[in-house]
Amino acid sequence: MRVSLSQQSSLLTVLFRVSLIFHEDCSVVTEVGALFCLLLFDEVSRMDMWSVNPSNKPSLPSVFSLPVSVFRRYHLPVHVIGHHAVSPYSIVLPLSADCLALKPVSDMLRIAWNLSWYHGSDNLLKQMNSETKTQEILDALKLSTEDILTLKITHMASGLQDCLHSIVQAATHREVRAAVTRMSFYLLNDRLSLKGCPGPCGVTLKSLAWHTALNRFLQVLPACTEDEKLLIDIIHFLNKLIKEQRKNSSLELLNWILELLLRHSANPLLDLLVLTESQAREETDDIRTAVRQQLQKELIALFDTLLLNFMEVTDRKCSELLYVFQTQLALKLLQCLKVTDAPHFYGLPSLERTLRGMANLTAFPGWSSHSPLTKPLDICVKYLSGLLEVITSFYVERGGNAMSFMGKGVTKSTILCLLHLSHEMMAQAGSLEWMSLWFLPLGSHSEEHIPTQQGLAWLIPLWVDRDPEVRFTSLGLGSALTTLETGCVALANSCQNISGGLWGTVVNILLDQSECSMVRREAAFILQNLLVIPMPTEIIKDYTWQGPCVHDEDSGLSLIGKPALQALLYHCHFYEHLNQMVKHCYLGRCMFDLNFSAFDRNSESNDLNGLDDSFKFWRAPSRTSQDRDPSSLSTSETTVAPSLGSTEFQPLVQSTTLLPEASHDQFVAQGHQESTSPRPPHDSSLSAPLPKLCVFVTPSLLSAMCSLLDNLLTIAPRDTAKAFRQAHLIELLCSIADATLIQTCVQELRALLPSSPPAEHTQAQVSFLLEYLSSLSRLLQSCLLVEPDLVIQDELVKPLITNIIGILTICTKDVLDKELISAFYHTWTHLFNLLAMLLRKAGAITLPFVTVALAKHWTAAIDMFCTCAGLSATCPALYTASLQFLSVLLTEEAKGHLQAKSKTHLCCSPTVASLLDDSQENQKSLEQLSDVILQCYEGKSSKDILKRVAANALMSLLAVSRRAQKHALKANLIDNCMEQMKHINAQLNLDSLRPGKAALKKKEDGVIKELSIAMQLLRNCLYQNEECKEAALEAHLVPVLHSLWPWILMDDSLMQISLQLLCVYTANFPNGCSSLCWSSCGQHPVQATHRGAVSNSLMLCILKLASQMPLENTTVQQMVFMLLSNLALSHDCKGVIQKSNFLQNFLSLALPKGGNKHLSNLTILWLKLLLNISSGEDGQQMILRLDGCLDLLTEMSKYKHKSSPLLPLLIFHNVCFSPANKPKILANEKVITVLAACLESENQNAQRIGAAALWALIYNYQKAKTALKSPSVKRRVDEAYSLAKKTFPNSEANPLNAYYLKCLENLVQLLNSS
Repeated sequence: MRVSLSQQSSLLTVLFRVSLIFHEDCSVVTEVGALFCLLLFDEVSRMDMWSVNPSNKPSLPSVFSLPVSVFRRYHLPVHVIGHHAVSPYSIVLPLSADCLALKPVSDMLRIAWNLSWYHGSDNLLKQMNSETKTQEILDALKLSTEDILTLKITHMASGLQDCLHSIVQAATHREVRAAVTRMSFYLLNDRLSLKGCPGPCGVTLKSLAWHTALNRFLQVLPACTEDEKLLIDIIHFLNKLIKEQRKNSSLELLNWILELLLRHSANPLLDLLVLTESQAREETDDIRTAVRQQLQKELIALFDTLLLNFMEVTDRKCSELLYVFQTQLALKLLQCLKVTDAPHFYGLPSLERTLRGMANLTAFPGWSSHSPLTKPLDICVKYLSGLLEVITSFYVERGGNAMSFMGKGVTKSTILCLLHLSHEMMAQAGSLEWMSLWFLPLGSHSEEHIPTQQGLAWLIPLWVDRDPEVRFTSLGLGSALTTLETGCVALANSCQNISGGLWGTVVNILLDQSECSMVRREAAFILQNLLVIPMPTEIIKDYTWQGPCVHDEDSGLSLIGKPALQALLYHCHFYEHLNQMVKHCYLGRCMFDLNFSAFDRNSESNDLNGLDDSFKFWRAPSRTSQDRDPSSLSTSETTVAPSLGSTEFQPLVQSTTLLPEASHDQFVAQGHQESTSPRPPHDSSLSAPLPKLCVFVTPSLLSAMCSLLDNLLTIAPRDTAKAFRQAHLIELLCSIADATLIQTCVQELRALLPSSPPAEHTQAQVSFLLEYLSSLSRLLQSCLLVEPDLVIQDELVKPLITNIIGILTICTKDVLDKELISAFYHTWTHLFNLLAMLLRKAGAITLPFVTVALAKHWTAAIDMFCTCAGLSATCPALYTASLQFLSVLLTEEAKGHLQAKSKTHLCCSPTVASLLDDSQENQKSLEQLSDVILQCYEGKSSKDILKRVAANALMSLLAVSRRAQKHALKANLIDNCMEQMKHINAQLNLDSLRPGKAALKKKEDGVIKELSIAMQLLRNCLYQNEECKEAALEAHLVPVLHSLWPWILMDDSLMQISLQLLCVYTANFPNGCSSLCWSSCGQHPVQATHRGAVSNSLMLCILKLASQMPLENTTVQQMVFMLLSNLALSHDCKGVIQKSNFLQNFLSLALPKGGNKHLSNLTILWLKLLLNISSGEDGQQMILRLDGCLDLLTEMSKYKHKSSPLLPLLIFHNVCFSPANKPKILANEKVITVLAACLESENQNAQRIGAAALWALIYNYQKAKTALKSPSVKRRVDEAYSLAKKTFPNSEANPLNAYYLKCLENLVQLLNSS
């Protein structure tokens, strides 16, 4: 089959066409590749074609097998069997008999024998250099002079030592230059043989005193051309050496060079950058001029390498020297900028080198701030003056690139320096006004009758430069200047004469589908900055910032400010363009192709290759400006003209577009000043029609668009949210987030293979994706604040949260690039904030998705939390965001658990609490997380804001996890909190004794905050944990609180927290309840007695607080009675309550008056307390001893309360069970009437309570039988019994109904018995 098919060329052609048509389908391409492999290599795979078997023997069955040479040469798409690593047809020649007699072989043997005899080259060289006699050996084995020289040169240490010896002993320049060149070759050998790691040359040089050998050539000025040539070679060698040691910099080398450059005496290396007057006169000699230019080139290259090499240095001395060197170098480069090389030649290469050096220097923040004589701002102003002079002299006033002498590198470096300079001036100027320094006069200075205008119009032509990097950098400069309001106003004023103004221009660049993403990104930043300044909704006189202005020529209608902005966005189809941009986002690695498509090539007249010029398409808008000199043409009075009679301008398109050319104007060709028309003619490019061609955009552009949308959402929330919904932007933007892609890239970085792409490309890809995620998370947070429904959608939230958790759990442990790690931390911070806001805004919807995602990556999630918690010093924002998210997550889960208690169904999804406590596998991870958070809390001072963040996370963790409580107990958290509380008490007492200082100045006092945090931690640590409560009892929690009670009385929030702590402590813990009755003593300040003096037990303090509590303080009042309800279950506490006559306060409660049928909250609190007291016989006796208590309870039973309507009935129910109480109950007819009336109540619970109480009352009490046989009671019992039998035929299904029937049945039997 393979033989016949492989001979059919038509089949092979069809397969090739199929692979081209379905090139995007990997499965189809793979199958076609496999078929090609089987067919094309069929002949070589058949064994009978090359088998050496005799022809009379039958061949083996046909097995598809290929020679190994095929594997080595081709990348096969399938795995097949291989054979014959060596071809059977290869001929092996026999060795010649006299092979050993050949000179190359004998030389090799001689050197190999000597190396083996002397155990290596080191010992061999020592033996040759020593004066001792060597052992007699055969003449054939003795090394020749050539052999010895070869060994010395190839041995790295010996060769370098010989080079240094030659430099020291040299008598001419030529010898030194030769030695330095040899040393350079050793560095080159390291680079070629050992990639990515320091070679033996660099290691050997560290042990040699080469600094001394070269130092004397670097400390003096060259006196002749030969000196300059020698200095060039030495500087070139130093440059190479520093480059090779960049990844493993030698501090000794860097310090030596910096100290050499910063000597207080003559400084030859820096001085050589600037020509002296005598040197300038000597420039007529072309040879000397070339040598001097080469020397300046090598010097600037060395300084650039130094600056780049110092980015990784952390040594303090080296850093301080670098800062001083930066400023000194800046001053020297500034002098170079103003000096020409020769009178007959303008030194463009020299200018380009100087500007490139300035660009590398100004990229470092603070480069101007380390001069002892010149102020930083003065240096910046001088730089600005020189750079603007370059721009105006050789670019703007000469008509752009076509008529300018500037090279491409000069333009690029100049504008890049200006961009760096803008940031430096922002940092150094402070509150000083510096924007006006960037203004340039426009127009010819010879025309005195025309006033010159000041502005930033010189910047606008650079936005349409032929070089995309220049466009990108110049727009970046505009973005930097518009971060200030004065910059926005100045730039807007400079664009008044451009159709569409600043807003139309920038929007047009942003929506230009033929423009590269990095340029459009900067345009988005400019728009983002313009939106920061508040803009009016109508025209306001004397208002500096009006925002965009839109004018309709047909109707004469003008809009300004926010309405104009909305009209502009609608008119330009902004959100439709953005929709297309998101759909065509390219997430792969950016491989930049520098070949751009040219203009229309149909005619030779339109072929502008090599003459492309941005100014060629600028013309004067009116005839009056044609009389002016071209150099004086104001760029603010220009528009874009069509290209050489063509109706459309075909701009350059980067290789990221699928089609080579795009038709779109750079600027608006029609319209008035600062105006755009809502309904323009069809040929107006400002309408920005949706593109027909497919253009890829990068994640960096989309991240800028997210920031722009964030600002738009702030300015016009409703309109922007409506546009989001119509364009489905949020769904599209979230669909780009892909955790798998980032994980794959990180895995490549962690284990780089030879076939992997360069690490720089992968790092750039990950950085761009992380930047996009950060911007997207900020946008989503704004959407959650403005209109949560945009984000809270199941089909959107679930994949979004899955991707976020996937990104958060990426392991970056083996990633070495610091900038990439910083990008991860920055993105994680925003993602944590987004998750926290999602949980706050819609916890019920998002919590299950978050917990499921965390459960899939639980181990990695714990490691991530531990990593983030350990970054409090280096990255406090990430530390805060991660712990706040953890706190919110645990809090929302606890809220959901409380709300779901009443539900019968159980949620099948995992919870964080179950992940923490249920699995033994997760115990170590929980202990690790608890340890990290405890260290964060205990390792910081009370004044540190980050301590509160750790405390909140620890509180939430302790509240939901029993294992965390146990681990905290082992870590002595309870004892530490108790010691802290004791210390605070002592500090407060000492402060109260100091004259002139109040004991508690403010509620927000740091000591009170610290005390509050300690008590909250104790509260959550004791929650439902008897072991921790026992530890608190042993640590004397109650005596400590009793000693702090006077201070607690002075602060309601502190009181509330302390009462919460006591409620948790006393719940289901009798020993803890009894401890409140113990007496304790201590010293207390006199000032803290306004609510009552300190009693001899904390129980009495609480009773006194409950008796004196003002009615308006409902929160503290509720907490006090909740605590008393817990204590009422303890026998010891009941005794204290009885002795204190506290229950007498119940009798003074006022019943509702008028039409109010509801009991007060205070009354309900009292009833709950009495109910708990009535749970025991001693408590029941306490209630019955209160005169009029039963009557009052009877009256209260007539009123309703929505939360607890049956409390009086429950109290009666409990009292009726004690035989000692039955006579008193029976003697009160009102109680009997209330209980009997319960049988006719519509509330089933009331029916059950009444039946059970009557049954308990009549049981084993004959007098009750007689009293209850009255017709009214008996009738109610019989009717209730008959109705219950009809209503609950199957009472076994409900235990309450069965109990109710049992009570009624026994009542009927007892009442009917004699």
